[in-house]
Amino acid sequence: MDNKDSEAEIHPLKTEDVKAQENHENSVERRIVSKQSSRLSRLSRWRTAAFFISLFLCLIIVFAFSFIIPCPERPVSERTWFRNYDNAVAYQFLAIEDVNEDKVQDVIFAFKASNSSSSFNRSCLDEGLPSPCAFVAAVSGTNGRALWERPAAEEIEWMECDIKQLGEAAVPGCLVVGKPVSLTTVALRTGEWGSSDFGANYTVLTPVSVIPDVDSDGVQDLIIFIATGDKVCHSEAMINPVAGPQGMAGMLFISILVQSKGRITYLLHYCFLCAENSLYAYSLKDLYSAATGMEIKLPSLKQDPQWEKNIDHTTHRLSLLSSGDIRYLAKIPGQSRENILVVNSEMATLINAQNLQTLWTLNTSPLWYNGSGAVQWDLKLNSRAKSPGPATLSTADHRSAFLIWGEYQVPGNETVSSLYLFHPSYTNVLLELRNSTDQIIAFNATLFERSRHACYVLLRGPPPSEEPGPVSLMKRKLKEDVSESRVIWLSQVAVDSEQYIRDRLYRMRFHSRV
Repeated sequence: MDNKDSEAEIHPLKTEDVKAQENHENSVERRIVSKQSSRLSRLSRWRTAAFFISLFLCLIIVFAFSFIIPCPERPVSERTWFRNYDNAVAYQFLAIEDVNEDKVQDVIFAFKASNSSSSFNRSCLDEGLPSPCAFVAAVSGTNGRALWERPAAEEIEWMECDIKQLGEAAVPGCLVVGKPVSLTTVALRTGEWGSSDFGANYTVLTPVSVIPDVDSDGVQDLIIFIATGDKVCHSEAMINPVAGPQGMAGMLFISILVQSKGRITYLLHYCFLCAENSLYAYSLKDLYSAATGMEIKLPSLKQDPQWEKNIDHTTHRLSLLSSGDIRYLAKIPGQSRENILVVNSEMATLINAQNLQTLWTLNTSPLWYNGSGAVQWDLKLNSRAKSPGPATLSTADHRSAFLIWGEYQVPGNETVSSLYLFHPSYTNVLLELRNSTDQIIAFNATLFERSRHACYVLLRGPPPSEEPGPVSLMKRKLKEDVSESRVIWLSQVAVDSEQYIRDRLYRMRFHSRV
């Protein structure tokens, strides 16, 4: 301290200069800090403003979508609805399609009457047809409201609605085979129709099949089998009918996936016919060449060497099964291919469509079997020739629920039809869903919305061979019957309680097929 005081006394001006310099530096630092604080303050205000503006915009958007802009209305499907017609008869036909494009499946059916329902007030005479005549109608799957109704023919022999490209406009639609023989196309969305005659006294054999575009005009083609006299013919676009097997009882159109190194390289197409005690096979190439008189090379007209080796090229007889009255042909989906199920009076046989090898056989009787053909249980259910066929629904566990009809007599000689539900999770249980004394003409089951809304549809009333009477179309949600069903044990082993089984099957989830 003595040294500093001495230096201050010796150099007084120097000390004052140092203090002034320090004061100046401090002043500069304060100004810099002040400027930085001012900038940070302004930046903070901008950030706060941006945050509140963003929040305000988000609230406006939420408010707009919630209250101002209307959301698409989801159709509210009724659990059960009815559509009734008086003084009519019903045809054995039901189709499930999305007619009005609301993502809910609708119902297409056919009936015969003098007039349509009061919703459209159309008559047979309006379309130049004698009265009564056959009507094709589409009703909404949500509430049973009529979407359209059209007189289509004097009588309906057969109908197919799973056609994606029909007519000159190549729109989805239905093909109606009428009697006297005529072809009528009905547009799926509007019900508008057009008709053409065969021009000869033919009998059309069902079913009509959709085939690939063999003439490369960009539209799906159809193959139709007809009978003239004692001959069965096929006609592709009504050109040069070609003789086929007599007494044809059924027809199946098979698409064979040809794979190379695990990849699908091309498709082969064959018509698989059954007549009397024999099976017949025609490649699409043979049918096309015989019908048109031309040899043409198209990818869709290839032949399979394995199939051709087993086909008699004179008679087209397929040397696979020996004897037995063939009653049923069906395509059975496999893991990588379609298989062919042939049921005759003696046995059921599953055939690999790829190499024509027999996968399994078993004696025909009312039974349940698994994929290997092993019998799990058998059950006798009475059924008439015109009884409703079975239906299946795909479940979320990659299996199927089966809906089966059976009949029994009650006192007074009255016939009662019962609908049963079977699911492989309970292999020893059937659920009896409902009983009906009405005459059931047609039956189907499907998911009316994607992977949900499992329902069945019943068409009841007198058939065309009987006198007209009341006709009723009904849609009912499957769960409504499951909750009130009766449990039938197929074996003596009862694993769970009946109420537990009902509750579990009531909660069963479904899956739409792709």
